[in-house]
Amino acid sequence: MLTEICEGVLVRQSAFCQSNAVVVVGSQGVLLVDPGVNGDDLRELADDLARLGHLVAAGFSTHPHWDHMLWHEAFGEVPRYGTARCAATGLARISDARKKASRLAPGADVDLCGLITALPAGLDQLPWEGPAVRVVEHQAHAPGHAALKVEGTGVLIVGDMLSDVEIPLLDPQPASDDPLGDYVQGLELLAESAGSGVDLVVPGHGSIARGADILVRISADQAYVDALRSGSDRTDPRLGPLATYGTDWLPQEHECNVRAV
Repeated sequence: MLTEICEGVLVRQSAFCQSNAVVVVGSQGVLLVDPGVNGDDLRELADDLARLGHLVAAGFSTHPHWDHMLWHEAFGEVPRYGTARCAATGLARISDARKKASRLAPGADVDLCGLITALPAGLDQLPWEGPAVRVVEHQAHAPGHAALKVEGTGVLIVGDMLSDVEIPLLDPQPASDDPLGDYVQGLELLAESAGSGVDLVVPGHGSIARGADILVRISADQAYVDALRSGSDRTDPRLGPLATYGTDWLPQEHECNVRAV
């Protein structure tokens, strides 16, 4: 169910890779950020919002991966924003995204996957009737990835970064020749954004970081990418045999990172 993490911001976590859907309450409806994964998640989120009397005013996809571009008809036909690069990449890869959604997100309407409205170039604030939401764009993990800083709430929504259950995942189809460098720059931007007035960091997957734990998350990701760069064998606890996905799919992704570097 939806859980209020601070006044006006709620989170619902899916069983699928501990995916977090975020709801920000505005004066004319709510903003849905990365709203869900399978059909049950999306339907239950719609039911929760209806029970609370909330209409959906807008959506936002933090980046152009299939599990962050899903939607449900009950949310309505409203703008579903993303950065211009996110929207363009999502459109270019829409066939692949929908194939993955049809296989991994049972019950989701795959025809609604990937329909992202590009934010105007140079716009760094979300156009909606609600708390000021600053868009922090970078190229780590996926082209046009964005974090959202919800002003006045102390919340930073970071997409697929700063997770306690996932290691940093480099872009498998890098838009530049330096996906590791892109990731380092992304972490620097997040560290800068989190250093001013942020008390809660909501990752795309995993638990919410609060207070001092935010710096722990940033430091853990920086240490991981430093180890990749140096070729060292530093062990990340998220890859250990007792970690959430340490014996599942995550070790394979680590090997992909190593090959990419």
